[in-house]
Amino acid sequence: MAEEESPMQEQNKDDQEQMNKGDLNGKTEAMELSEMQPDEGECMDNQGLDFLLDVPLEITVELGRTKIQIGDLLKLGQGSVVELEKMTSEPVEIYVNQKLMAQGEVVVVNEKFGVRLTNIISPGERVKKLA
Repeated sequence: MAEEESPMQEQNKDDQEQMNKGDLNGKTEAMELSEMQPDEGECMDNQGLDFLLDVPLEITVELGRTKIQIGDLLKLGQGSVVELEKMTSEPVEIYVNQKLMAQGEVVVVNEKFGVRLTNIISPGERVKKLA
């Protein structure tokens, strides 16, 4: 049994036939390849990549971690101290969009915390950590 074509399928078929004939509502235009390619001047000054400079990234600095039981968590109150596993002499990790990118040390700048980068993780080291 042959299936009937839906109106949408019939329209798509008609459109395809018109495209094959080179007639879309009587309006066809040839486009030169040079019209589709950017000018050499645009490529030379990297204007095509400038939009990437405005992409926001999230930077997170991890001071340390610990694990506690739910009962101990419920006992925490104002003034409680949570001990972290990291020693004060160890560098903190700096993540960019949740990927480890660098290590550093905590500093104070104008009464705000900051991080001095001491080690930038190379792309090769990042790949090794994935394995």
